[in-house]
Amino acid sequence: MTLNAGIVSYGTHIPKYRISSDEIARIWGENAEIIKNGLGVYQKAVPDVDEDTATIAVEAAREAINRGNIHPQDIGAVYVGSESHPYVVKPTSTIVGEAISAGNDFYSADLEFACKAGTAGLQICLSMILSGMIDYGLAIGADTSQGAPGDALEYSASAGGAAYILGKRDLIAEIEDTYSFATDTPDFWRREGQPYPKHGGRFTGLPAYFRHVISAAKGLMDKSGLNPSDFDYAVFHQPNGKFPVRAAKTLGFNMERIKHGLVVPHIGNTYSGSSLIGLAAILDIAKPSERILMVSFGSGAGSDAFSITVEDGIESFRRNPSVWDKIRKGVSIDYGIYVKMRKKIRVK
Repeated sequence: MTLNAGIVSYGTHIPKYRISSDEIARIWGENAEIIKNGLGVYQKAVPDVDEDTATIAVEAAREAINRGNIHPQDIGAVYVGSESHPYVVKPTSTIVGEAISAGNDFYSADLEFACKAGTAGLQICLSMILSGMIDYGLAIGADTSQGAPGDALEYSASAGGAAYILGKRDLIAEIEDTYSFATDTPDFWRREGQPYPKHGGRFTGLPAYFRHVISAAKGLMDKSGLNPSDFDYAVFHQPNGKFPVRAAKTLGFNMERIKHGLVVPHIGNTYSGSSLIGLAAILDIAKPSERILMVSFGSGAGSDAFSITVEDGIESFRRNPSVWDKIRKGVSIDYGIYVKMRKKIRVK
């Protein structure tokens, strides 16, 4: 199956500050070492005091527009997926649209489905392009995720985002097909007014992450008649450094095909940006005719799977700075600066 539409451009933003898992474990003691070693995350990206989901989304979108040489007013839809929108009532998507000078006649909405809200935006933009409603759509996954002090999430919950411009002309990668799998699996949640989310511990693994990621991947391959051997690369949602590796092996992918998109050990779990930043890292090095499998995951729970084939246009596309260039330019901070930046000290 071919949809004759796909990725025209992409951009990413990763905050420059990093805190190491060792530094977090230094504060929280012996049990913290056990948590840290079990996650496979060595450091994570930390947003500065003036960075939030909106600013991350804007930076990623601007890079995508500049790289693709797209006129902002040609963008007919802006969708921002996140679980950390800066406003409870006020859209992030309109902030992005205004910041990139998209005009006033574009479809827009904020999306929320835990960590797969960004890939849901890809599917919406793709559908609108195929229906003829728009020429170009902008789908963004961005987050400044939260983790309670001392909780396992504090070692992985990070910040970052990726923006993708979709269209039908001048493609750098075609989206061949997409498939979704979803159930009511309450593995992770945050109620209104609560500062930090709660999670179901071990329940987040097999019944949540693995069931949905593997089911979506297999569903896509069954639907499109493809096998793992047909893919040159694969990228999965990265809540930690171990889950995506285990999912890959279960599906029949070796480390060689996932290692370049496996960014979580170095920047943490960017939530809605996770699989999309991993995809960007692969697109940074991909060659024409190579095929990529991407599978997102959002707690609650669901996964979106995509089969993507790289087009000849990638050769002339400006891919610098790469995702890994941005990862390597991190600046280390200590726990005191971290809690200040993340506003974890609260005065009642």
